Amino acid sequence: MSRIAAVLLAAGLSTRLPANKLLQPFRGKPLVRHAVEAALASRASPLIVVTGHNSREVTAVVNAPGVITVDNSDFSTGLSSSLKCGIKTVPPSCDGALILLGDMPFVTPALIDALLEAFDPARGREAIVPVHQGRRGNPVLWGRRFFPALLALTGDRGAKQLMALQGDLLYPLEVPDDGCLIDIDTADQF
Repeated sequence: MSRIAAVLLAAGLSTRLPANKLLQPFRGKPLVRHAVEAALASRASPLIVVTGHNSREVTAVVNAPGVITVDNSDFSTGLSSSLKCGIKTVPPSCDGALILLGDMPFVTPALIDALLEAFDPARGREAIVPVHQGRRGNPVLWGRRFFPALLALTGDRGAKQLMALQGDLLYPLEVPDDGCLIDIDTADQF
């Protein structure tokens, strides 16, 4: 069985809200805590949480046994800097990394495990994206061979750039619910 790390991006400025959205209560706990708990309940290991904006406060919220935190001091330069910070922290013993976003509270351990189970480099499944009703979502699993390309990304679009370039290599995993499509960005969504 392959070993896949979870890299949770939790460094952003959350510019659409007056306060850091990852720290705001959502269904009884800070928003980012939902993603942490889903990752910890899955087979992904280790869980690497990349902090940046409000690093100390986010670290306090995500702190749990099995969580590795890494601070991205360049978080203001965009999402790709946090992605690179997380990928650099993935242990050499891991075959890939599942990139999770801290503002997606409906990603479940079952979804994470389904992505991990679909990972099969021998069958051409080294980059896996969840798809619900024809729409691509998150998290996306990247095999280690994509790490150099992830480390070369720039700007604030994260791995979407790589998905556009490697579209034919992405394995679309059809999933039964829309949790892979829902992120929380506005006060109304809270």
